[in-house]
Amino acid sequence: MDTIAGLFSFITTPVSWIIVQFHTLYGAIFGADSGWAWGLSIVSLVVLIRICLIPLFVKQIKATRGMQALQPKMKAIQERYKNDKQRQSEEMMKLYKETGTNPLSSCLPILAQSPFFFALYHVLAAIANGKEIGYIDGPLLASARQAHIFGAPLAAKFTDSAEKVASLNASITDVRVVTAIMIILMSLSQFYTQRQLMQKNVDLSVKTPFMQQQKMLMYIFPVIFAVMGINFPVGVLVYWLTTNLWTMGQQMYVINQNPTPGSKAQDQYLTRLLKHVGSHGDVKGRSKKKIVAAIVAKGPDRNDNERKFIAALTKQGLAAQADGSVVKSVEATADADAASGGAAKRQQPKRQSKSQRHTPSKPSPKK
Repeated sequence: MDTIAGLFSFITTPVSWIIVQFHTLYGAIFGADSGWAWGLSIVSLVVLIRICLIPLFVKQIKATRGMQALQPKMKAIQERYKNDKQRQSEEMMKLYKETGTNPLSSCLPILAQSPFFFALYHVLAAIANGKEIGYIDGPLLASARQAHIFGAPLAAKFTDSAEKVASLNASITDVRVVTAIMIILMSLSQFYTQRQLMQKNVDLSVKTPFMQQQKMLMYIFPVIFAVMGINFPVGVLVYWLTTNLWTMGQQMYVINQNPTPGSKAQDQYLTRLLKHVGSHGDVKGRSKKKIVAAIVAKGPDRNDNERKFIAALTKQGLAAQADGSVVKSVEATADADAASGGAAKRQQPKRQSKSQRHTPSKPSPKK
C-alpha cells in the first residue's frame, strides 16, 4: 500500500493544502487540536472532490444509458451465438467499439478519485511516522498526531501495535473497536449501493456479461474493502466511508428521479408519475416532462413499463404529447373504452309482457 501511495505522492501537496484550509475553518469552531476539526476537514475534502466529479458522474450515467439502448442488439447476439461463447464475446466487443460504449464506465468515478485516496493515505502515513509532508509541518503535524475520533487517532490503523498506538496517546482497544465499526459500515454501504443498482436500476429482461460483472462486483468489492480496511488509517476510513455514503445517496437520487428504462425502478417511477398526473391533470416539472417526451418518442420500441404507463393514461382519457405534456383526448377515451371492453352498449327495447304482445296497437289517428 505504501508503494502505491508513493506513486501518487505528486498530489500529496495539494491534498495537504486543502486539508489545512478546511482545518483552519473548523479549528476556529472546535479547536485546532480537536479530532472533529481534522475529521471534518477530511469529510469536506471528500465533498469537494465528489462535487468536482459530478460531470464525470453525468457522463457515466449517459454511458450506462447507452449500454441499456444496446440491450436488444446484445440479446440478438446472445441468441445467435448461444453455442459459441468466444464468437459471442467477439461480437459484443465489436458492438461496443462501433457504438463507442464502454462496459467499464461504472468504474470511472472510482478511478478518478483514486489519486486523492492514495495521496491522503500517504499524508496520514507520514503523520503517523511523525514526518512533515506538504503543508502539514511543525505545529500542524503535532496537532494532527494528537487528533482523535471517538478515542482513535486519525493516523492509527487496526494492525498497529500497542506501542505505536500508545505513542499517539490512545489505547489499542479503542483503535480496533473504532476501525472495526468503520470497516463494517464501509463494506455494508458499498454492498447496499451495488445491490440497489442490481435490484432496482438494471433492465433484467436481458442478461449480458456487463450485468454478470456488476453482480460479481456486488460481492467482491465489500470483501476487498474489508480486507484492505485493516491497513487503512482511521482518517482514510473516514474518507472512504464518506465517499461511500455520498455514492449511495447520489445513486438513490438518480434511481428515484431518472431510472434505467426497463428496470424495476422505472416501473415504480412511472407509477408515481401516473399519480402525479392524476392529481395535477398534467405533467409538472422539466425532468418529468423530459422522461414522458422520451417515452413518446420511442413509439413501438417502448418497453413493458412504458407501454403500461401509456395504456394507463389512455384509460384516464389522456394522451402524452411529444413535448412531455399530457392533454385530454376524446380519441384516447374511446380507445380506452374499446381496450377495456367498456364500449357503450346499445340500448335494448323494454321487454313487453305476454298480454301486451297479443294486444293490437292502436292505429295512429289520420290527419
